[in-house]
Amino acid sequence: MNVRDKHIVVTGGANGIGRELVRRFHREGARAIVVADLEMERAAEIAAEIGGLPVACDVAVEADVQQLAMMATMVNGPIDLFCSNAGIFTEGGVNTTNEEWNRIIGVNLMAHVYAARAVLPDMLTRGEGYILTTASAAGLLSQIGSASYAVTKHAALAFAEWIAITHGDQGIKVSCLCPQGVRTRMLLGDAGEKESFLKAGSVSVEEVADAVIEGLDKEAFLILPHPEVLEYFRRKAHDYDRWLRGMRRLQASVQ
Repeated sequence: MNVRDKHIVVTGGANGIGRELVRRFHREGARAIVVADLEMERAAEIAAEIGGLPVACDVAVEADVQQLAMMATMVNGPIDLFCSNAGIFTEGGVNTTNEEWNRIIGVNLMAHVYAARAVLPDMLTRGEGYILTTASAAGLLSQIGSASYAVTKHAALAFAEWIAITHGDQGIKVSCLCPQGVRTRMLLGDAGEKESFLKAGSVSVEEVADAVIEGLDKEAFLILPHPEVLEYFRRKAHDYDRWLRGMRRLQASVQ
């Protein structure tokens, strides 16, 4: 897909990767862009910058996602590309509270389900449409220090796979964005105060946007701003036990 003249919706569009995708799609000549986010003030700011439409949306609430799709379609016509991008991170293992589990499942998994329910019927009727899911390298590998992030990103990847398998012959294109460390608020904190072993190999949001444009152009399922992730994934598949031992060594080195 070339994004020129396309109608694009981006959730989590007010910050981080989503914000840069909005800017990049605009520079690439998108016809209309909808910026969806809980942070309405920031969404309105970036929407004003690129002449887009800001929409308040909690992606963990299905009614909000349905309303987002209806509003975008009413204002700009059929949605060509839906970027299900919003995501959150929580630290913790098996003792993560049920409340925290439910919230991250809502944002990192069910939001993608709600998005598909909202946009697939029209896309299938038209025989065309594109869904970009932002998962994480954690969906291919794992996440040291966060069981909930590892689990929900694996699930997001699995759901994107399922859509690609089930509807790929009906004109529906699917890509899954799986970066490692990206220099955003999630990785660095509001004031850059957070420490993470992922900082050293992190990439900028601009580099992620470059990878997205290239991946969409190729209509590739996996979009990997960190090419080394593919090699890690291959090693994992080749010898799972060896890979697990390596991950335990990495965990010990960063604690």
